[in-house]
Amino acid sequence: MHNPAVKKLIKEYICKKPQIRKRLKEFKNLQNVDDEKVFSELCFCILTPQSKAVSCDKAIKNLESDDLLLNGSRNVISKKIRGLTRFHNNKAVYIVAARKFFTNGGKLLDIKDKLDKKDIFKTREWLVKNIKGIGYKEASHFLRNIGLGKNIAILDTHILKCLRRCGVFKKPLQPTSKKTYLKTEERMRQFSKKIDISMEELDLLFWSQQTGFIFK
Repeated sequence: MHNPAVKKLIKEYICKKPQIRKRLKEFKNLQNVDDEKVFSELCFCILTPQSKAVSCDKAIKNLESDDLLLNGSRNVISKKIRGLTRFHNNKAVYIVAARKFFTNGGKLLDIKDKLDKKDIFKTREWLVKNIKGIGYKEASHFLRNIGLGKNIAILDTHILKCLRRCGVFKKPLQPTSKKTYLKTEERMRQFSKKIDISMEELDLLFWSQQTGFIFK
């Protein structure tokens, strides 16, 4: 590897690998928790577009503490998340729509039953097709956050910048369609194999380079 950015990346990975793997193990543990927690992760990913992950996490915790994720109206949720995520009105609508999709008679259904762990790409397509406010990036983010993101990419602007810096492409495709998203994802997958760092580890590593810490 002659690219200085790649050499730096690998060096950082060696130092951060224990922290990264600990975090990924925590994600995988979510497969054994109740569906309300899984639903909150879905809502977190609904909030993240063009917003800071830490602020979105705070918004979700605020909603949970006031029992609003499963019971709050669109207007109440919108007011609660205002200032913590962009497009708060639209995202409040998406949360309520997702809640209706996953509940019956006010009771949360078994979300994990709808997730095909054997075909994660099929599951991602299902999420994109059925959940308002969820595109390929958000669906990938959600699946990674519940321990099912081993071979998929969360292609936000930060990841694209890091990939470009590492020479994966001179000018990355903007993943605004399924075709460009999957094409860019495959380039990241090839890079991941080349440097022997898994996709889910690579995402957290890139994210830590941008923020200084490992989050989700």
